[in-house]
Amino acid sequence: MTARPPSASIPATFSPVDELLATSTLKSSTPKTRAFWMSFVAIAVTTFLAALDLSGVGNVLPTMAKALNDEKGDFTWVGSGYALSSTAFMPLSGSLADALGRKPVMLISIGFFALGSALAGASQNMSMMIAARTVQGIGGGGILTLSEILVADLVPLSERGIYVGLIAIVWATASLLGPAIGGALASASGNAWRWLFYLNLPLTAIAAVLVILYLSVRTPPGTVRSKLAKVDWIGNAIVVVGTALAIIGLTWGGVRYPWRSAQVLAPLVIGLLLVLIFFVYELYVPQNPAVPRDIVSNRTSLSSLIAVGLHGIASIVLFQASFGATPLQAAVDFLPALFITTPSGFTASVVIAVTKKYRPANWFGWVVYIVAFALLGTAGGGTTKAKLYGYQVLAAVGTGVLYGAPMFSLLAPLPPNRAAAALALFSFTRSFTQAWGIAIGGTILQNELKRRLPAEFIGQFPAGAEIAYYSIPSIRFLEQPLRTQVEYAFEDSMAVIWRVMAGICGAGLVVSLFMKEVPMATAVDESYALEEKKKEGDKENLEPSVATEVQS
Repeated sequence: MTARPPSASIPATFSPVDELLATSTLKSSTPKTRAFWMSFVAIAVTTFLAALDLSGVGNVLPTMAKALNDEKGDFTWVGSGYALSSTAFMPLSGSLADALGRKPVMLISIGFFALGSALAGASQNMSMMIAARTVQGIGGGGILTLSEILVADLVPLSERGIYVGLIAIVWATASLLGPAIGGALASASGNAWRWLFYLNLPLTAIAAVLVILYLSVRTPPGTVRSKLAKVDWIGNAIVVVGTALAIIGLTWGGVRYPWRSAQVLAPLVIGLLLVLIFFVYELYVPQNPAVPRDIVSNRTSLSSLIAVGLHGIASIVLFQASFGATPLQAAVDFLPALFITTPSGFTASVVIAVTKKYRPANWFGWVVYIVAFALLGTAGGGTTKAKLYGYQVLAAVGTGVLYGAPMFSLLAPLPPNRAAAALALFSFTRSFTQAWGIAIGGTILQNELKRRLPAEFIGQFPAGAEIAYYSIPSIRFLEQPLRTQVEYAFEDSMAVIWRVMAGICGAGLVVSLFMKEVPMATAVDESYALEEKKKEGDKENLEPSVATEVQS
């Protein structure tokens, strides 16, 4: 790739981010033009759309379940159905993005999200709601995966940290607004909760218009038929079915059926076996694999994926039971961590972009995480809120750093044309292992509570029932001294979870030691790069991509 000479003209639009890049040790590509920023805004709006819905649904679940006459407790699948389809279709969204181009797949994802939102808002029973959320999850998973891929198309890895951080801020803003909107609609009378889904429709329209008008990235040539022929349909079918079965088993385990029951073990074992078969198949069979071999054949990328998986397992926080809080109070209790996670992630991304070193950030994140969980593991009955908040904030620093840092080590050894497949696998790994984190935490909590809770309290629940699931809403209504005994039992049980998570984080630190410090790419994949049209009469000769590096 020919570099732009120092004498090349610079576009008039020069942003504060460009100034930060220009004054740092990082060599920026050409200052970002209007086409770049409008494309970036389109990505940010679609990310905001997905995050707003995802964070707001939890607050309306009780109201929704009552309105839809959910007598079987199927409302848990409102979240699980979304997570299942979102996770299962992430690898396919990356394959389609490579074959068809980013813009069409993003529009298809927005379309699925809009359709699912409309169906969810119009649902007349819980079965229809679950189906609608499953459709919505296909779109949501595609939106999140394509957002990461598009940022990779627009910005070279060596300077991507700042822009990844900006997207994280968008996500955090939506995560703050979502619960407030959901809570307000849940508190309103009648069917106001339906507007949580109906509000997505104008937002999806805005996102679609922005993508159509301003997402100026190239589309690979060829007919639709020739492009679809490049997709690894067999591999994607295997991972979709395997992921769906595994998450069904994890969702049912300990809640609807005992962990040792055939209803849990059968889908869980078959699902995991299919996921394993998927990776074996990808290594040996397809000509255009969904997971190219070079992603998992170098130790830096492979250790990054393992680290992402371990972080997905560890990134669970359960504080509500220990304080006997209401759902709203629990959300408030979690605000300190929420306000810390995004700034720490943004700071880590900027440091990586400026220093061009990703290993220190990964190591720092794991060390902080280990210390935080070790401190939480010392907490027991009577531990003050101040201490728990402090430990929680420390954990938020670690998790914020680790949400983004492994992405740089994953991509650094790979050529830019592997970004889509690698990022789709990155998103899939995190989402899939988070489901495992919830299952592991829930199983530990169930076993510990059986040992620690007073017999008179356990006797209130059906045999084999998920104690935490049934008991948390009633804790704050208990009489003393039973309430204190139950709260202490929850705190002591949670401490066991934190100690297990500290061990998992220790494994994450060990894995991260295998990363090599590889120079990060200063170019993007030209097949999907920013496409800027030169207006007639312009004096500036703008290049068609942001892939070139300024040379001094």
